[in-house]
Amino acid sequence: MISMLVAKQVTKVFGPQPERAVSLLRQGHSREEVLSRTKCTVAVREVDIEVRRGELFVIMGLSGSGKSTLLRMFNRLIQPTSGEIYVDGREISIVGDHDLRALRNRKLSMVFQHFAIFPHRTVRDNVSFGLSLRNLSKGDLDARTNWALESVGLNGWEDVRPAELSGGMKQRVGLARALATDAEVLLMDEPFSALDPLIRREMQNLLLQLHRNLGRTIVFVTHDLNEAMRIGDRIVLMKDGRVVQSGTGAEILASPADDYVNDFVSDVDRTRVLKARDIMRVPETASLRDDLTVVLNQIEAENAKLLHVVDEEGRFIGTVFKGRIVRAMEVGSCRLDLSLVKTDGDVVEPDARLLDCLSLTYGGGPPLAVVDHERRLLGVVSPDAVLQALKPPLGNKH
Repeated sequence: MISMLVAKQVTKVFGPQPERAVSLLRQGHSREEVLSRTKCTVAVREVDIEVRRGELFVIMGLSGSGKSTLLRMFNRLIQPTSGEIYVDGREISIVGDHDLRALRNRKLSMVFQHFAIFPHRTVRDNVSFGLSLRNLSKGDLDARTNWALESVGLNGWEDVRPAELSGGMKQRVGLARALATDAEVLLMDEPFSALDPLIRREMQNLLLQLHRNLGRTIVFVTHDLNEAMRIGDRIVLMKDGRVVQSGTGAEILASPADDYVNDFVSDVDRTRVLKARDIMRVPETASLRDDLTVVLNQIEAENAKLLHVVDEEGRFIGTVFKGRIVRAMEVGSCRLDLSLVKTDGDVVEPDARLLDCLSLTYGGGPPLAVVDHERRLLGVVSPDAVLQALKPPLGNKH
């Protein structure tokens, strides 16, 4: 997959002797030693990350971990002390002011934690602000603004001023303004942290919907691990300016890199983070018209009670149980036909939460079929797999 954003050995030092500080870091000195010797604060240290085009990528960490500093280096609101930042293959630390302004206006948009909207402008004027810096016709500007307003559910609020809006509505304005510019990348710095829990979840749902519909590349900073796990395609977890682990939420939960990460993820609600795709296995299948002897041998070889039945296109039809096959063979049947197949079993999509799988497999029923939107069989989720996924890892495995 093509990379949209890349950081290579990026370091950011604040203070009077940044070059000396970087030299000390390269010699292996700690942040504390660098601060003592140079009066410099190491915010980000030798970070390598790659954000794929169309990905919702989360940078996660506690206060002081360097996550917001790293985000701001992607659009050069903060200049790296050393290392390289690439946006769509272009190294941005060397571009001039004119090109940087164009990059921020057309390639990168930012949504801030505290909304950063103009109090004296209406909702419409706030949303259209970035577009007004371009030479657009009024018709194009209005059309783009209206589309952005509609995308985030602000229809009817166009002439309202920010003072009349709730926190959630203000954040919708900020998101609409970022969308209106049609930038390929959205940089979001803890955009929902100031919102109450219900509004925060509503905004998370809106963001996920927009991401599915528009396919933008999104880099999202948060200190909330449950939020990171819920929305992120991939996550980097930072501590003291460094990346301590990266991967999908399921990978991090299954195999924490060290005791710090293990402690961090210990309280995560796994039922709302893990999905069917994370715990499904490749199923053994049969097809209509298969020889019953072959089907029976396949079930016995797997020490199973059933097989999942698919059509010639791989679409899920139902399940066939060992007992039905044995009885059919006793009365002379030779081929698997639809009368032997149980077609009313539960199915789930690959993004179904573990919580949903748990409720469907409660009582130890047959494995759930995991299917795509065309009902093609992707995998199966057994009750044992659901119960195993609920167990946290036993300490650090590394």
